Amino acid sequence: MVMSTHAQGTFQIQSWEENPYVELEGGAKLTRASVGQAFAGDFDGEGSVEWLMCYREDKTADFVGLQRFVGRLGERSGSFVMTTQGTFDGEKAAGELAVVPGSGTEELSGITGSGAFVAPHGSTPSVDLDYDVA
Repeated sequence: MVMSTHAQGTFQIQSWEENPYVELEGGAKLTRASVGQAFAGDFDGEGSVEWLMCYREDKTADFVGLQRFVGRLGERSGSFVMTTQGTFDGEKAAGELAVVPGSGTEELSGITGSGAFVAPHGSTPSVDLDYDVA
């Protein structure tokens, strides 16, 4: 049996461009955000993510996205893509992520895995991933 490797990291938001594409009643809206990230820890590199968000009238939201990581994960270099799904409760964004099968390149070719992230407002976001590389 193969043991998954656990990776932990933090990230900083480098850029955030968000625009509504549907305005709903009471201030609710659908938006798309293009976000750039810088990772540290077991993740050492850069990320880019496209999120689609549904904000409710109370400014909380649900979101889905595709996130690409480029750099070093543990001892391996390359890139891969993850699906992300989560919620924003007004204080923090949190959710789950999963590696898209077949998206790994270079030394990360064959990567699979899943994990979670949390991004508290005004604090350092973190990410955890349990992964295997075939």
